[in-house]
Amino acid sequence: MTTTESVTGATEVRHLIGGDWVAASDGATFETRDPHDGSLLGTVPRGTADDGEAAITAARTAFDDGPWPRMSPKERAKILHAVADKVDEHREELALIETRDGGKSINQSLHAEIPRVAHNLRFFADYVSMAANEAYQDGDLLSYVLYPPAGVVSAISPWNAPLMLATWKIAPALAFGNTTVLKPAPQTPLTAHRFAQLALEAGLPEGVLNVVHGFGGEAVAGPLTADPRVDRITFTGSSATGVRILQAAAVNHTPVSAEMGGKSANIVFDDADLDVAVPMAIRAIFGGNGQVCLSGSRLLVQNSIMDEFLDRFTEEAKKLTVGDPKDPSNFLGPLIEQRHLEKVHGYVELAQEEGGKVVTGGSRLTDDARAKGFYYPPTVITGLTNDSRTAREEIFGPVETVLGFDTEDEALRIANDSPYGLAGILFTDNLNRAHRMAARWKAGTVWINTFFERDLRLPFGGEGSSGLGREGGQYSREFFTEPRAVTIRLRS
Repeated sequence: MTTTESVTGATEVRHLIGGDWVAASDGATFETRDPHDGSLLGTVPRGTADDGEAAITAARTAFDDGPWPRMSPKERAKILHAVADKVDEHREELALIETRDGGKSINQSLHAEIPRVAHNLRFFADYVSMAANEAYQDGDLLSYVLYPPAGVVSAISPWNAPLMLATWKIAPALAFGNTTVLKPAPQTPLTAHRFAQLALEAGLPEGVLNVVHGFGGEAVAGPLTADPRVDRITFTGSSATGVRILQAAAVNHTPVSAEMGGKSANIVFDDADLDVAVPMAIRAIFGGNGQVCLSGSRLLVQNSIMDEFLDRFTEEAKKLTVGDPKDPSNFLGPLIEQRHLEKVHGYVELAQEEGGKVVTGGSRLTDDARAKGFYYPPTVITGLTNDSRTAREEIFGPVETVLGFDTEDEALRIANDSPYGLAGILFTDNLNRAHRMAARWKAGTVWINTFFERDLRLPFGGEGSSGLGREGGQYSREFFTEPRAVTIRLRS
């Protein structure tokens, strides 16, 4: 069965299983709609356990009997580069799909996320051949390490950066010779569907990439996390879902890499360059509509500059335009769905109950064309302490809580007083302080005088409730392969 365009213009999505486009085994579907105006974008198969098992069977067959794991790294790289070429060729199309399906600014989709999709593919395609290997000689004993692919990889991706984060998982898994089953988030299935079409056009063998759609708490997800034929699970999403995946995987001792939630501290000292710190802090919380796990959603400002910083930060927040994400003049688009909007606003109401003051924003935008969408303005809240729920729990929206501090030790104590440990952001001109704090910060990534810069060779992941494991460069190699030590005695 091939994919078609319905009479309404909406996409009729299908699972991709073993190279075939198929409906859910029981025929059930769900709809994906534009969070800007509620218009129908596509009908999507509501996957069953049978669908999940079929996808794993296809991936298992492609790994055990197919050519992909047996190709040389250069042969696989050639195909992955061809897929990246397709992404580049269809960049504007993919960006528009992403923006309509998830509400993200077209500027971010077009100039950041879709280009990163191609970069993910190209980086890992080349990394496999360039990665350093290990060999040791002790007298007449020579030892070395092999990195054969792990096998079948379940990749479960989120809705906030759908294709970028899906390919962060798919690219290394495929580059190292694995086969995959991808389950995109049900809120944003469309770019995964289109990407799979392009991958097949580029020459990816059947069964190497399979895509099944559905809801995480329903049957389709069960086999992806509990089937003993799955060799690796890579997940990005909420901490609660991550815990359930870890519990399911434990039965078969399946290794899991889980990047989960965050409540990252963004610390601004009085020696910081505010011309840098203010716009970066704005980007760190309001970029991506605030629906970013790495967001600097706890803004810690040294009390000696609190008034000046807060005035400048608030004024910049007020200037941000909120509207149709297809319009490049708008900085923020709608939140993903009604339920999530209610969650975000619920935290703003909670903040006020906890003694917080809403400096700007704080209520849904329902004027003009935004009345049909899930629009929420940049919101700044002061007057809270770090033990308030609003300051501790992940809101995942355009809501910033601003806390004060006096000393370096106090700032670090507040930053580390969190169940999360995904990222940290620091603005200071004191180089010694920057190194001291980075060494003591409970966070997988620390940015100093910048934000969201990514070198794909670096480890990425979090501590505590932010996740388990690391991916990127050699860390992806260790996760997506099964390292094997070989020792041979040399004869004289």
